[in-house]
Formats: sequence, structure tokens, C-alpha cells
Amino acid sequence: MASLYDRFILPRLLKCACSAPPMMKQRAKIVPQAEGRVLELGIGMGLNLALYDAGKVESVTGVDPAPELRAIAQAAPRDPRLSVAVEDGTAEALPFENASFDCVVCTFTLCSVHAPAAALAEARRVLKPGGRFLYCEHGLAPDADVAKWQRRIEPVWKRLAGGCHLTRPVTTAIEAAGFKVRRHDSMYLPGTPRFAGWNEWGEAAP
Repeated sequence: MASLYDRFILPRLLKCACSAPPMMKQRAKIVPQAEGRVLELGIGMGLNLALYDAGKVESVTGVDPAPELRAIAQAAPRDPRLSVAVEDGTAEALPFENASFDCVVCTFTLCSVHAPAAALAEARRVLKPGGRFLYCEHGLAPDADVAKWQRRIEPVWKRLAGGCHLTRPVTTAIEAAGFKVRRHDSMYLPGTPRFAGWNEWGEAAP
């Protein structure tokens, strides 16, 4: 059973952090690019739903293992033309057939899944040939001094932030999973502590 912290306090903290202007600006660089049948890994509170272009997206299916977050996502603002389904599931064991989706969207999710390599393998499995993996994630900083602080802070950070890791590589992990990265950008998010602010985003093909 989820603790009282996980049920009542953590969702409020996550909403405050994940909907901060710098993070929403990054989401807006990626999500509107999605087309066709879309799968969103770790849909959480549905913060991306308002950013999808209903003229290009046939449907959005979001998975998340947390019932508290799924309930929020169900009521999240979105274009009324957008077909949305929010389902119980984990990124490491997606309940979908091979080659089911045109696009997989993954924003600020790989930091908290139990097994990033398994989640990325599943994303490749469910993508159609020629599909697109759109990502925007925070992770291990390239600067040694920042990375050192990330490693020091991470044990406490994980407990407070719902299992969020600070030191996971992003684009290199996506490439290691067999994706071909087509576009890649990175920077420290403004107005965000550097230990939590290294951000990488881009597009990859399965």
C-alpha cells in the first residue's frame, strides 16, 4: 500500500516541480511534434496533454503505475478533440502489441522508472517501423563538480521525489538501447538548481 506521503504529499510536490515554467517550456519543445497513435510513458498528472496538436494526433495512450497520478491525468486539461486513454502500467512491461504506435513520448520519466534499459527496450518494441521516440529528460550532468553533488544528494532526493534519480545518463542510454538519435539538444534549465537542472531532449528512431 502507498504511504500517506506517496498518496497525499508527493503528488502535490510533483505537480509544483514538474509544472514549473522551465520544465513546461521544455515539454513544449517536444510534445507538439507527436503524430498519429501516441504512447506516453509515465503520463503522471497529464501535464503534457494540453500540448498535443489534436490536428496531428489520432490518439494518446498514457501509462502510469500510480493511481493517484492517473486520477489527476484523467481530469487534466486538453483539446476536446483529443482522444485520450490513461491506463495502469509500467514502462518496463507495456501491455501493448509489437509495433502498435507511431510515436512514443517520454518526458521526465526515465529518471524514476525502475529499469531504464527495460523501459527503452519496450518503447522500441511497441513503435512501428519508421516510428519516432520523442524525449525530454533530466539526468547526469557533464560537469564533474555538478555530477559530484548529484551523487551526494541522490540518496535523499530519491526518497523525497518518488524514486527520481539525478545521475542517470539520458541520450547515451537511449543510444545504448538501440535507438538512432536524429536530433539532440541539452542545457541547464534556467531558474533550476544545477544538480537537478541538466536537461537533454531530442528525437530518435527505433
